[in-house]
Amino acid sequence: MNILLEQGWSEIDSSLVKNFQLKNFTSAIDFVNEIAKVANEMNHHPDLYIYNYKNVRVTLSTHSEGRITSLDILQAKKIDTLYDGKPESPNS
Repeated sequence: MNILLEQGWSEIDSSLVKNFQLKNFTSAIDFVNEIAKVANEMNHHPDLYIYNYKNVRVTLSTHSEGRITSLDILQAKKIDTLYDGKPESPNS
């Protein structure tokens, strides 16, 4: 999990949390939809929040366990891969 913390994820209240900035509102919505596909494939659904029109906050936790599990860590890595693959993301 240390690698995730180095990549901008934070551990807050037994959850992994990270904010992503996209180019615009449409890109933020597209990113959320891509996360939704991964979440459905994994049957593990994060909390997603769009704010300031182009920012997405992702919160991951295994609610049944009340803590962060390996499933959350795997999903965080997949979400980072989705984001890093976006040519319009500021960090690309």
